[in-house]
Amino acid sequence: MSTAKKEYKRITTRSLVEMKNNHEKIAMLTAYDYTMAKIVDQAGIDVILVGDSASNVMAGHETTVPITLNEMIYHASSVIRAVKRSLVVVDLPFGSYQSDPKIALRSAIKIMKESGGHAVKLEGGKEIKQSIKKILNAGIPVMGHLGLTPQSIYKFGTYTVRAKEEQEAIKLKEDALLLEKLGCFAIVLEKVPAKLAKEVAESLTIPIIGIGAGNGVDGQVLVTHDMLGMTHEFNPRFLRRYLDLYTDMTNAFQGYISDVKSKDFPNENEQY
Repeated sequence: MSTAKKEYKRITTRSLVEMKNNHEKIAMLTAYDYTMAKIVDQAGIDVILVGDSASNVMAGHETTVPITLNEMIYHASSVIRAVKRSLVVVDLPFGSYQSDPKIALRSAIKIMKESGGHAVKLEGGKEIKQSIKKILNAGIPVMGHLGLTPQSIYKFGTYTVRAKEEQEAIKLKEDALLLEKLGCFAIVLEKVPAKLAKEVAESLTIPIIGIGAGNGVDGQVLVTHDMLGMTHEFNPRFLRRYLDLYTDMTNAFQGYISDVKSKDFPNENEQY
């Protein structure tokens, strides 16, 4: 028996759990600036992730490691000013939570107070248990992130699929259960086998959001610039491009250059 889809004027952490219980998939995308966030929010997206992927997409770094806490606050603040409906989750950047639970709490509080974000996201499981507890005890919602954790890229040395081997798969399942018990409201699973991701999603009561984790999870997340085709060098199997903006924008820029050079722009109707 199907359940009627509930209309949400504002998405909260509770909304996501309700969506899972009602077998409604959760749609999540990234945003790093006011203009993009406004479009994404008005389109009806459930969750906006202000990801540390801004380090790659906006700043051109090779990894997510260099982005700072203040830079994340800048991006999150821009997004928050645009959003009316979506739940906005902000990544805690590398170095802001791993070493000391007290530092983790200060970082999370700073993001929440200065950006107005609704929740934070942390990468890792058992290793950051105390940091998660500190943040949750302060009343700040936490989204977990397991599987491929880009902030640890120098440890793993590769962006290949994680948890293919039994030992790592067991650890991932244990970490997912731990995050739920600690009080995380959802978990992102990145680049893990679809069968494992489905097993995790079915075993937990909190939503599991996948990226490269198959269709058996409770929702999906992509980097907006990737799914719009603004980036063209990045071609993982899990990415579906809904537009080819790289080509469309290049053509538009070249058309503008041509019109300026030929003195066609501005014409008589485009001047005062």
